[in-house]
Amino acid sequence: MTTWQDTPTKTVTVDGTPFAYRELGEPGGVPVVFLHHFTAVLDDWDPRIMDGIASEHHIIAFDNRGVGASGSRVPGNLEQMGTDAIAVIRALGYDKVDVFGFSVGGAVAQMVALQAPELVRRLVLTGTGPRGGGGIWKMPFIVGGAYAKAFATRKDPRNFLFFPRNAEGKEAASDYFARLAERTQDRDRPISRQAALAQLRAITAGGLHAPDDLSVITAPTLVANGDHDLMVASEHSADLARRLPNSKLIIYPNSGHGGVFQHHREFVPEALAFLAD
Repeated sequence: MTTWQDTPTKTVTVDGTPFAYRELGEPGGVPVVFLHHFTAVLDDWDPRIMDGIASEHHIIAFDNRGVGASGSRVPGNLEQMGTDAIAVIRALGYDKVDVFGFSVGGAVAQMVALQAPELVRRLVLTGTGPRGGGGIWKMPFIVGGAYAKAFATRKDPRNFLFFPRNAEGKEAASDYFARLAERTQDRDRPISRQAALAQLRAITAGGLHAPDDLSVITAPTLVANGDHDLMVASEHSADLARRLPNSKLIIYPNSGHGGVFQHHREFVPEALAFLAD
């Protein structure tokens, strides 16, 4: 049976720009579209999350403009990222989707719901907060510190950004990276320096932006995070849930930005139950 480890990479062209994507699960019904995190490409989705959701849903993940194997250059603002995501979804032939956004992908998912509310049935927003959330201006310093530690220790910076630096967090990080390494063929292109810097600018600008009126998003929303997120403070996820009129909040213990990966055994059933309602 095809899994996230071996599902092929495909391409859809939108206005002359190729977008790389992968899909998994039985087609039919409302698909779940995944929008990934800062510097991530298709290979950075946790296979346990993807296989778990695909066990009951058709799922689609793609590299947005300028990311990984997709063409063009990453825009410097969240609005255009949302516009691009809408264009890809429609180019794939869908007029109703569930949207799963992690980190900056969660911010882009909010843009999708604000720009095209008729397109979104349900939202799953993880490791993310509302635009205009305080403290996001610190992101370049947090990321820079993590990259310095990663360089000094020859580790992936997500060891320091996604997981607590205690025994449980270190074990979760090791397991997470082992799962990401399961795919050995048809790997995606790594993100470029331009793309990473453009994403960082968009994230920082989003933090300084005036808050959006999220009360207009009526789609049922599941918000999840760890209780010690260094990148998007956990209280921002709680604030996000309060601003959304039809939301449920889950905060996982002893975990950070990658809380849904660390607690994937608990999170996948929660997400499946939410998407099935």
